[in-house]
This record gives sequence, C-alpha cells and structure tokens, in this order.
Amino acid sequence: MTRREAVIRALRHEETEILPYHLELTAQENDRVAAATGEKDFAAHTGGFLHYMQYWGYPTERSDRPLYFTDDFGVTWNRSGVDRDIGVIDSPVIREPDLSLYPAPYLNEKRIREECERLLATADDRFCFAGIGFSMFERLWSYTGMEDALYYMAAEPAFVHGMLDRILAFNLSVIDIFNEYPFDAVYFGDDWGQQHGMIMEPRLWRKFLKPRMAEMYARAKKNGKFIIQHSCGDVEDVFPDLIEIGLDCYQTVQPEIYGLARIKEKYGDKLAFWGGISTQRDLPVRTPEEVRALVRETADVMRPGGGYILAPTHAVPQDVPPANILAMLDECRRESVRLVR
Repeated sequence: MTRREAVIRALRHEETEILPYHLELTAQENDRVAAATGEKDFAAHTGGFLHYMQYWGYPTERSDRPLYFTDDFGVTWNRSGVDRDIGVIDSPVIREPDLSLYPAPYLNEKRIREECERLLATADDRFCFAGIGFSMFERLWSYTGMEDALYYMAAEPAFVHGMLDRILAFNLSVIDIFNEYPFDAVYFGDDWGQQHGMIMEPRLWRKFLKPRMAEMYARAKKNGKFIIQHSCGDVEDVFPDLIEIGLDCYQTVQPEIYGLARIKEKYGDKLAFWGGISTQRDLPVRTPEEVRALVRETADVMRPGGGYILAPTHAVPQDVPPANILAMLDECRRESVRLVR
C-alpha cells in the first residue's frame, strides 16, 4: 500500500494496518531541529504521508524594511516579530466600509501553475494536494483588520457580502487552476475559532461564510477531490454545517479544546480528523518518553474505524525541544505500521 492509498482509505473511513502521519515545522523550529540533527530540511525527510502547498498570495513588492513585503492582494505583511512564517498585517488596506476601496488582487497564474507542477513532480507516493490559505474570513480581515471585520459583520452586512463575493470570485479562479491538475484534495485555511467557541457568532458564520464555503467545496469536488478544512480553535458549533456542505477532513483537532474520544465518537463516522498531538499543551513541556506515550494514546483513540491522520495540531513552533520532535516522529513511524487491534 502506498502512502497515498493509505490516506485515501483513511479519508474513506477504512481502518487499515497503516496509520498515516504528517509532520511540519515552523521555519524557526526547523532551524532548531536542523542544528540538533545536522539535517538542514528536516521536515522533508520525515517519511510523512502528505505533500501539499498553500497559496497565500505571493510577494509582489519588497519593502526597504527587512521582513516586510506586499502581496498579490495589496496587503503589506510584517514578519519581523515572533511569527516568521505568516506575520501580521502592517496596517489595514480598507479603513471604512466602502467597496470602492477594494484593491483587485493580481492572479499570478504562471507562478501558481509552476507551484502545482513542482508539487506533483516531487510527490513520490504521497497524498498530494493544493490549497488556499486565508481563504475567506481571514482574507477579509487581512484587508480591514480583525476588529473592523467583526464590526462590519454585525453593522455593515452589505459591505461584508460585497467583500466576500469578491474574495470568492478570486478563489474560484484559483480552484479552477487546481482542478486542471491531478491533485487528491483541495485544502482551505481559514481560522474561525478561539479557545472556547468561535470568533464570530455561529449565525454570522452561517450567514456570511457557509454559502461561500459551500460554493468553493462544490467547485473543488467537481473532479472528485477530497475537501480538507483548516481552522484553529473551537469550531464544533459548525461541524454539522461543514459536514452538510461536503467537508471530508477537519484540521486541526486540538485535544485541549475538543476532547478526542468525544469528537471521535460523535463525528468520526462523518469527518476525518488530522492532528491530535497538542503543540500548545503537550509538546513544549513533556519529556520525550511522555511524548512517545502521548502519541500511542492518541493513536489508540483516533485510529479505530479509520478517518485519522496522526500529526501535531499545527506546524510545530519554536518552543518545542528538538528531542521531543524526534521522539514524536519515531513513535509516529512505529504507529504507522502497527497492526490494527
């Protein structure tokens, strides 16, 4: 069985002797692990089952300030702080609810296609997919700032609908490009949750986001692709909605938020889950042996009946000791071939 076949069977909720796993690191954590192991691109040599890229918007303009750049959407990002992978917006592009201020994004089709072709050329036998990061709500607030985006959802609904329609139209163009390639899935990144509950009320998510997510899912499923949705935090209120509109796999399932046994029992026959090893509660503070035990315990809860990809809940941040990364990876490899019990 290839790694791709193992993931497909997991997403179809088939329990097999092979448990898929995946590991990715933030740039700073990769540097720490590389220094400890001598492996410059450590994450690329972990034997993981997934191979993917996210379109975030490419840099179109470099700043004279180090680690600042402006992307295809006209948003300037600051990566000079703690987060060197995504960063924070330098300042809002849209400061009032006026659709005429919307900067039409640049669809860099040539570069997107180059990324798709490079991804497929290096996939080996892995499950291969492409995605859109900041796919809806996050793209809205990258233009306006988080506080104003939430205010506009409550007080300026016509503006929000107009903005999201423009974001949707752009995303559909990107999905149409993805659909020309033999990817196994399309991935959408969009954070809706906080530690307890959602960032916005579920009724607002259903009003503004659900119909547009449904349209993106439907477009991506035209070629039989699986749909994978990332959201940090607690979004259980909308799990039934996501299932209704066609979601196959939810990432990332955080044990400090959901309780793995409970959500596996409640949704495990309808949703596949990717994650489960906490980068918040466990990996930074446990011993390597405790990490090993945690990986085994998590696999025991989540693997029955299929529908699970064993992984940290996020790209591992820079506060995790390299010894814990190595222990987790070694145990993931063991779990991936452990016989079904």
